[in-house]
Amino acid sequence: MAKSMHLLWGSGSAPCWRLMITLEEKKLQGYQQKLLSFEKMEHKSKEVLEINPRGQLPTFKHGENIINESVGACLYLENQFKSQGNKLIPDSPAEQALMYQRMMEGLSFLEKMESFAFYDFFIPEGERLDSALKRNKDNLVTELKLWESYLENVAADRYLAGGFSLADVVVFPNVAFAFAYGLSPERYPKLAKYYNLLKDRPSIKATWPPKWFQFEQRSESLKEI
Repeated sequence: MAKSMHLLWGSGSAPCWRLMITLEEKKLQGYQQKLLSFEKMEHKSKEVLEINPRGQLPTFKHGENIINESVGACLYLENQFKSQGNKLIPDSPAEQALMYQRMMEGLSFLEKMESFAFYDFFIPEGERLDSALKRNKDNLVTELKLWESYLENVAADRYLAGGFSLADVVVFPNVAFAFAYGLSPERYPKLAKYYNLLKDRPSIKATWPPKWFQFEQRSESLKEI
């Protein structure tokens, strides 16, 4: 069944990574895939635009079904293959509610991080403002402190919403992104503990990005946060 799946993806993309982790967790290895380059603007190619008119990655097809929004694709795979691989949505209403809450908050986490880390990339030189960059930095610090509080009780058998779930699938790539770009484990010890607990999980190791985005000083961009 995985052979009827086709994924176009880019390395260093948290949305692409979360979808690939889900495919591994659901034992759907063997899907067709193609690595594209953001630097070469291949995500705007005809090949992508024919499936995803937004020109974004990931681009994902299962048979004739197209679902390009990564969180939606993760939910789709869990629902289509409930009895296969690892269960990613808990049965407990309380844990399920927490899972959905953290999963959706993970999108805000990534947005705030990218708004600061890639400010010079996203904002044309003539439109950049020190005040806007400071505001983005302050927003990110507030966000990181919030996740530190969420991870107060994280342990090897209890993650964001009980056992490993779609909340972790969405949030872990954000955390890995942050440390890849210089986030201090000393200033954010709970996030560092969470990162270290999950970085060797088989689905995560198998899909680890071969590289992150190749922007100058990228490894230093979160060093002072």
